[in-house]
Amino acid sequence: MERETRLVQGNQAIAEGAIYAGARFYAGYPITPSSEIAEECSKLLPKVGGVYMQMEDEIASIAAMVGASLAGAKSFTATSGPGFSLMQENLGLAVMGEVPCVIINVQRAGPSTGLATKPAQSDVMQVRWGRHGDQSIIALSPATVEECFTLTVKAFNFAEKYRVPVVLAADEIVAHMRENLSYPAPGELEIVDRKKPSVSPEEYKPFLPEDDDIAPLAAYGSEYVFHVTSSMHGYDGYSNNNPANAEWRVAQLHRKIERYRDEIVMTKTFDTEDMDILLIAFGATTRAARAAALQAREMGIKAGVLQLLTIWPFPDKEIAALGPRIKTVVVPEMNYSGQVAGEVQRVLGPNIEIRRVNRYNGTIITPKDILKVINKE
Repeated sequence: MERETRLVQGNQAIAEGAIYAGARFYAGYPITPSSEIAEECSKLLPKVGGVYMQMEDEIASIAAMVGASLAGAKSFTATSGPGFSLMQENLGLAVMGEVPCVIINVQRAGPSTGLATKPAQSDVMQVRWGRHGDQSIIALSPATVEECFTLTVKAFNFAEKYRVPVVLAADEIVAHMRENLSYPAPGELEIVDRKKPSVSPEEYKPFLPEDDDIAPLAAYGSEYVFHVTSSMHGYDGYSNNNPANAEWRVAQLHRKIERYRDEIVMTKTFDTEDMDILLIAFGATTRAARAAALQAREMGIKAGVLQLLTIWPFPDKEIAALGPRIKTVVVPEMNYSGQVAGEVQRVLGPNIEIRRVNRYNGTIITPKDILKVINKE
């Protein structure tokens, strides 16, 4: 079947990718630079029998999304900056309740209201650690409009397969750029649906994992009556403060992601076979990094690029595997502290030089910015 190709904005591709993945419920509150996702969903979801709800704020938005997912719908929301901060408590509920859902965070410059229309990549650590308590998270980061579509599909697949919330950490540049998108035909991309219980309603325990470490999930409103709480709970979903249960429960939330880590962590490499210097990038800065690496090669410097499609769990093994080939790593990112650079340093240790390219004033990192650091003696 011939693919349809159209000129599409990143946010539009995210909305269309969600619907391709089977999403049928969106609850959100418009906030720059994610608002086009809500706009697209308001038009597209009713056409496929879905539901679009504009809520009064981001707290209500993520609460509605969690409830819709527990009622059996593939559900998502989109936000940015302050809105993502407001969502943290209910995102913690989704982690604790093992609720499959997708949260789109189109990053913008902060802190607080900050530069509401300008790009940033400064939420990397908030995505990972924004909730209190021990928990894990899956987060993906697109660098192209095509990846906005395909990684949104992946985000839903991961959410449904592992019964977890997944964050798509885009940025304003990728969200607002327009590129040709060749749409996959229906059935061309794998679509995963959550595992449903095979036992009777009387036997069903919503948090009892099977051999794959994943518990089947029934739907509210069905013949299965079950309880979900943010408190520490046992197999049956009701509060259980026994220390042995708490230890098992926290470990289980981590274990089901750790067990499938190699399926979850995705990267791309460009010209890394003969490189002397490695550029590690994610999101929009990947584009500048690839251009800089090509220009560096024209100058006789063998540069390669590692693109992080998955930022959490962090791609430790993939970065470590490239370490023996290089002496220098350059990490461009649109934040002040080098949030990914610090993780790279942790993985590679003190014997490999990490050069940072940081931009935090609402403007983009250019290939020229990266080349200056590559050429630094």
